[in-house]
Amino acid sequence: MIPDKAPKENVLHCPEDLKKDSHIPSYEKYKELYASSIENPDEFWADIAKDFFWKTKHTGRFLDYNFDVTKGEIFVKCMEGATTNICYNVLDRNVHERKLGDRVAFYWEGNEPGDDLTVTYRELLQKVCRFANVLKSQGVKKGDRVSIYMPMVVELVVAMLACVRIGAVHSIVFAGFSAESLCERIIDSQCSLLITAGIVVEARS
Repeated sequence: MIPDKAPKENVLHCPEDLKKDSHIPSYEKYKELYASSIENPDEFWADIAKDFFWKTKHTGRFLDYNFDVTKGEIFVKCMEGATTNICYNVLDRNVHERKLGDRVAFYWEGNEPGDDLTVTYRELLQKVCRFANVLKSQGVKKGDRVSIYMPMVVELVVAMLACVRIGAVHSIVFAGFSAESLCERIIDSQCSLLITAGIVVEARS
């Protein structure tokens, strides 16, 4: 939140031409969408789901749940019977169907000046496919659990999407946690593989 007494010249606003093409162009629109998600969750999430590819459609109610113990068992059911692959929705559709392969998927910036990277949808898809094959070569298959213990680098996103692509469940552990904390989470989630990163130390005079 910006302090009330902050100089007006220090307040940065999004360019109007960028705002008009945004999915959420204003704070008012955000509040409207948030209210809709709370008041009419079935309609809100069903509308979101229309933008996804579905291998099979859901059956019955879109959303069904009970959080009241006096009314029976606690449960949440969402889109029962529906199947898709989020990696396909995020990458393949944008590259092959929407022809957006050369569009930027995300910008990455490191801690050092000039330490940045621009990744297109096509580049990301290629990296994910390669790493998915690495996972399969290590015996990882659909339903297996994989722990990811990495800093905020591009390879973290690649590892996540590669797991999703082959149907493995990924468990992300914050890179600042101790070895003991990591071990506990690996055991609790019964992971069969750990993806991590080495550290390169540069000697500077």
